[in-house]
Amino acid sequence: MGKGNPFSFRRSNSTTTRRRKKTGESPLLTSEQSANAPSPSSPNNETVPAVAAARPVAVATAKPKKKAGGARLWMRFDRSGESELFECEKSTIIKRAGIPARDLRILGPVFSNSSNILAREKAMVVNLEDIKAIVTAEEVLLLDPLRQEVLPFVDQLRQQLSHKTNSSISGNRQLALRDMESNLSASGRWIPVPETSEGLQAELPFEFQVLEIALEVVCTYLDSSVADLERGAYPVLDELAKNVSTKNLERVRSLKSNLTRLLARVQKVRDELEHLLDDDEDMTQLYLTRKWLQNQQLEGLSGGVGSISFTNGAHHLSRLSSVKSGSMLTSANLNDVDVEDLEMLLEAYFMQLDGTRNKILSVREYIDDTEDYVNIQLDNQRNELIQLQLTLTIASFAIAFETLVAGLFGMNIPCDLYFIEGIFEPFVGALTVASIMLFMTVLGYARWKKLLGS
Repeated sequence: MGKGNPFSFRRSNSTTTRRRKKTGESPLLTSEQSANAPSPSSPNNETVPAVAAARPVAVATAKPKKKAGGARLWMRFDRSGESELFECEKSTIIKRAGIPARDLRILGPVFSNSSNILAREKAMVVNLEDIKAIVTAEEVLLLDPLRQEVLPFVDQLRQQLSHKTNSSISGNRQLALRDMESNLSASGRWIPVPETSEGLQAELPFEFQVLEIALEVVCTYLDSSVADLERGAYPVLDELAKNVSTKNLERVRSLKSNLTRLLARVQKVRDELEHLLDDDEDMTQLYLTRKWLQNQQLEGLSGGVGSISFTNGAHHLSRLSSVKSGSMLTSANLNDVDVEDLEMLLEAYFMQLDGTRNKILSVREYIDDTEDYVNIQLDNQRNELIQLQLTLTIASFAIAFETLVAGLFGMNIPCDLYFIEGIFEPFVGALTVASIMLFMTVLGYARWKKLLGS
């Protein structure tokens, strides 16, 4: 075809490709040569290097596979209870929450049976049973929110955050006005907080609200699981005490294994709360809103508007801003170790978990008592079998004595008794009586030695 035909270039490429396939050359070389060829649309007929042309293609094909393999489903909750469902990679979550990569591995499937509450600089990593979340001072990032076990937490989180937001709008406005009027002097320095505002400052920080909801859901689930297990345990154990059979033993074995797994789950959550209660420094690091307000105040003070900036952020932490009469709300006060709110929160759920653990231990103790009772029954039956075996052994000894005498007279030895008429019946009777007397004598001796029961 002529040079002006636009399809001549494509035919040349296809012909070249077929030739390369016949000669065994790589198709990539053909694309490189095509890339090196001058483009008709280029005014200067500049050539593009083959490596530069091939490199973007390799990157473009590798990126989607990497994104598809690392993206996971997350749900975001803000302070007002508004939620957003999205998919993102680990690197995005790490940059957004400001946590190390190892914390995301804690939220992975490898540590699915563990319970952890970790404090970081700007976030709190919560891994309680099936609830895996990253909590900051402003939002919650929940992993796998559509799982059946996580849906109660999602519903309760949305409901309580929305309810608290609507109910605290008026209180926060009054608190902000009161702080502006009574706590801020003309010179910009903070003065003591009056005790009249204590009633408006009874709300936990945002991160503790989320932690409280998570602990409530987990404790309620564990308590209900223990209650269900407890209702089914006592009838099974009573049935085993009445009738020791293979079926009842298998049911008790399954019950005991479920009880052990449930006790381990309760113990992990309880140990994590106990670890936090024993370490005031870790509890201090969990005050994310306090640290956020400190940063805001420092930034405001460096810009010359520290008091106004801090007042605008006071409604995010109303309870933390409440202090006793005569105290000063300064940066030095914020640095003090004041973990009373978190300590009371953790102690409440620690006591609830301790009660759940005591219920499990009571069921386990009942199982142990039933096993002891069954073992006593089996031992009693075993003793009765041994006594019966001993009685039969004594009877066998007496019969063996009579058989011995009969065997001796059955030999072909000359004896005068063979020629006496009518001696067989008296002789057999006397021999039987002697065997019975021997049996009674040995049996009496065994009872005298308490080898047999009365």
